Amino acid sequence: MTGPAPATGTATATGTATATGTATERRGAAGPGPRAAAGPWLLGVRHHGPGSARAVLAALAAARPAAVLIEGPPEGDALLHLAADPRMRPPVALLAHAVDDPGLASFWPMAAFSPEWVAIRWALDHDVPVRFIDLPAAHSLALKDPAPGVESEAAAGEGAGEEATPVVDPIRVLAETAGYDDPERWWEDVVEHRSTTGATPTDVPPGTTDDGSGGGDGSDGSQGGDERHGGDGGDALAPFVALAEAMSALREAYGDGGQPRDAVREAYMRIQLRTARKEFGDGVAVVCGAWHVPALAARTTLAADRALLKGLPKVKADLTWVPWTHRRLARHSGYGAGIDSPGWYGHLFDAADRPIERWMTKVAGLLREEDRFVSTAHVIEAVRLAETLAALRGRPLAGLGETTDAVRAVMCEGSDVPLALVRDRLIVGETLGEVPDAAPAVPLQRDLTRSQRTLRLKPEASEREVDLDLRKETDAARSRLLHRLRLLDIGWGEPVAGRGSTGTFRESWRLSWEPELHVRVAEAGVWGTTVLTGATAKAESGAVAATALADVTALAEHCLLAGLPDALPVVMRALADRAALDADVGHLADALPALARSLRYGDVRSTDTAALAEVAAGLAERICVGLPPACTGLDGDGAEALRRQMEAVHGAIGLLLAGAAPAEGLRERWDAVLHKLAARDTVAGIIRGRATRLLLDEGRLAEDEAARLMGLALSPGTPPADAAAWIEGFVGGASGGGMLLVHDERLLGLVDAWLTGVPAEMFTDVLPLLRRTFSAYEPGVRRSLGELVRRGPVTEGARRGDAGRVPGGFGPGLDRARADAVESVVSLLLGRRPEPEEAAG
Repeated sequence: MTGPAPATGTATATGTATATGTATERRGAAGPGPRAAAGPWLLGVRHHGPGSARAVLAALAAARPAAVLIEGPPEGDALLHLAADPRMRPPVALLAHAVDDPGLASFWPMAAFSPEWVAIRWALDHDVPVRFIDLPAAHSLALKDPAPGVESEAAAGEGAGEEATPVVDPIRVLAETAGYDDPERWWEDVVEHRSTTGATPTDVPPGTTDDGSGGGDGSDGSQGGDERHGGDGGDALAPFVALAEAMSALREAYGDGGQPRDAVREAYMRIQLRTARKEFGDGVAVVCGAWHVPALAARTTLAADRALLKGLPKVKADLTWVPWTHRRLARHSGYGAGIDSPGWYGHLFDAADRPIERWMTKVAGLLREEDRFVSTAHVIEAVRLAETLAALRGRPLAGLGETTDAVRAVMCEGSDVPLALVRDRLIVGETLGEVPDAAPAVPLQRDLTRSQRTLRLKPEASEREVDLDLRKETDAARSRLLHRLRLLDIGWGEPVAGRGSTGTFRESWRLSWEPELHVRVAEAGVWGTTVLTGATAKAESGAVAATALADVTALAEHCLLAGLPDALPVVMRALADRAALDADVGHLADALPALARSLRYGDVRSTDTAALAEVAAGLAERICVGLPPACTGLDGDGAEALRRQMEAVHGAIGLLLAGAAPAEGLRERWDAVLHKLAARDTVAGIIRGRATRLLLDEGRLAEDEAARLMGLALSPGTPPADAAAWIEGFVGGASGGGMLLVHDERLLGLVDAWLTGVPAEMFTDVLPLLRRTFSAYEPGVRRSLGELVRRGPVTEGARRGDAGRVPGGFGPGLDRARADAVESVVSLLLGRRPEPEEAAG
């Protein structure tokens, strides 16, 4: 279905044989109108080109072939009838993958405006045999490199393979010959615009033979298909013949264009063309990339073509139809290269008349949906400006560039912000195709489709966020499905931080369905025939194969999230084994948070987590024993890493203590560990500072004691770098350290006094740590700290609320009555209903 590169297809054709009466009788679908020149007709096209699509429809209507041959994998012949199914809506793609290695896959995409698609639909509508004639997917998948012009998935499943860059780009060469510096602009001028206005879709530069006939009567800019798109008897084949000569000249100059595998593909296509001519006579139409037309018209022997195909590797391949997206067509890799504006092309193909006016109306509707004021007068003025720009630039009709400039100036008031929305929603488009249930699919895909319908979770090409309330049965089932798909590496959804409640009963997901996910589904089919059995099997296999304790604990968390009760026993056995053998405190600290989260998830999902709780309690005990020795003798990076792990363990222990059956004495043992870390001089400063802060926040350390520890850490005998690290640990990050200094001027005075006493020669050494610490504060917090420092330090020992001096703007003490008055309001804001006595107060 493709040429050496998607950007290289233009339109050509040659007619070399005489159509016989027998062939005409076999056609059977001949409609009214004059007969075209004798076949076979080689209709060279640009893939995904609406101008080529209209030209192909006109040529087929005029030639009325006995059979239609299309560039594409022959294994897809059995699927062609599905194109006539009313539930099949392009863009779609043929997906071929190796049976034994589903990650080895290729796509053949088709949009509604793709010449191949309109040829298939024409043939099916007229009961004309239609076949694919390119190199079979069994061979192209087996070859080391992906077939030219085909989007391929790497064997490792890393995504679409990049297409080899040809030595020559035929469109660029023809555009330069015509005096254009932009190939796309040349294509629009000589193909899209001329066919839109009723002139012949011509893919050749000025001066090439073209009688200007065909493609509609030009009175209303009609672009329709068959009757609407077809000609009325003019020479619809003329543009194909003209560009066949241009392509022949290019291939004489550039050979295979840097695509040596084209010779193999073209040999196979010639063999298929010979076979079709024996069966149907010369009345055969071939729709292929224009680059291949000279090769298909060349005189070669059957033996020579077969010799080129001898010894090709082969794999067993399965094919099916899958939905595709306009956004995927617009990507600059693989088959999508060069199709920058599929939404615009689709509009040009579908618009019955007045394409610019209809386009501006679409843009106005989109902007109005986004609450921008766009009136009818804006639309009229934008159309006039686009037409004026086209005239000034010497173009036959306003193109995408002119319409975009007009939209920016008139409807967007010169701003590119709303224009980006137009590009995303209309120029590229968010269209996702649909495929009927009758299309072949692996069992896992069918189960996923059933689940999507049952849960009313429709796959969409556009990115969207979904908020789930896990207390509702449907939302809980959606959550389990999405988590199971993540286990299977099918990345339809990614968890995101929700804007609402932070409780365990809510989840937020960002969903976006990409066509490549069909390959991931096929790959995951080796684990099971349903999403549940596949995720269970993969979780069990991952637990057995995992070597790191953190990997097993993360897997246990995934099993709870995904609702995989059958996998949990295997995972728990592996977790117990790894935990018993792993003595590294860092590994234990990495593993505990996932277990603690899992216990919370078990509550909302009604999962039995007794075994998890036992393992988590054992890990916490071992961390309490091993953490203090591990915090000594660390360099800066090691201390920072252990500080993060200590914070994570602190949060995890808090979750364990909030559980239904917390381990006895765990709180006291963990507090003792933090006290030991805060007071030990051999521990890195950043860890000592953070341990002090954690104790202070939990109310396990008196404020006076915290001030004493800070005074010791910032004493003149402490190296400035160590003191700066302690400050970073105590008040660093975005965890409220700045507000602590704002509301406790005694601590702020200690920091200020230490900072002003740092020797000048050592100040540059501590400056990076201080900048990192204070740059994390909100602007308002930094401003408040600056005002307090400007006001001057407080007297030693003075505190806001003490009997001594009271800072300006603050009362002499805490007014408990006023504080109690707002408690009920704060409770409502936090989602907690106040108690009756609170509400009465």
